[in-house]
Amino acid sequence: MKSHLLLIGFLLLTFISKGQSPRITDHNAIGWWVYMGDHTLSKRWQLHTEYQWRRVDFVKSWQQSLARVGLRYDLRKDLTLGAGYTHFTTYPYGKHPVADQEVPTFEHRLYEDVQWSGSLAAAELQHRIRLEQRWLGEPEGLGQHAMGSWEYANRIRYQLEVNYPLQGITLDDQEFYLTALDELFLNLGHDDNVYNQNRLLGGLGYQFTKDFQLELSYLHQISRHTDPDPVSQRPVYEINRGFRLTLQYNLNFTKTQLENK
Repeated sequence: MKSHLLLIGFLLLTFISKGQSPRITDHNAIGWWVYMGDHTLSKRWQLHTEYQWRRVDFVKSWQQSLARVGLRYDLRKDLTLGAGYTHFTTYPYGKHPVADQEVPTFEHRLYEDVQWSGSLAAAELQHRIRLEQRWLGEPEGLGQHAMGSWEYANRIRYQLEVNYPLQGITLDDQEFYLTALDELFLNLGHDDNVYNQNRLLGGLGYQFTKDFQLELSYLHQISRHTDPDPVSQRPVYEINRGFRLTLQYNLNFTKTQLENK
């Protein structure tokens, strides 16, 4: 119940942020192609790898590129700590590019998170709170690809994911399931721009094995630019709609080590 109240509070913050001063909206059709893998290193340690190929007009043009690597530690079966590094590239896209950019910009991130799971009837619930330390690159000048300076920022994210089996009360191999996710991003230290973005997904998944799943989801993203429109000084909100295709494939390196002995 507490988790549901927390989610409702976050969603209310989202709608409050949307209702503020007159804004500019930029609508984009997006397609996110995602690979994720949590690879077992020992009984409690896992190596997390992730790459996201984000496109505008579904697949036609670049939106963003995300590469992430990290470590996860299982405190309990239902409680995991994680930390790692993300390299992020944003390309000019849409009618109102971020900060009126003309070239790709880069971002370095460190992150720490805690993830815990539970259940509600047949539904599997997974919560995650993530802290991010971000270094956002600013080009040396118009048309320059090199980053001339770096701006430091902090952000917190809360994600709730729900998976619901369509065959029986548990999710087993070679079965379909429904999946839904909501994630809210809040800037820390920005009194005038706390709201960053919200992502809502819903779709269908198929579990080949417990280490191999494929999901196709509808994605709705509302994102606020850090800087206002340079001409009108009005806040810019992106309303992005499209799909996310996610491949989750995990390896168990402990089995490989045992087989090689």
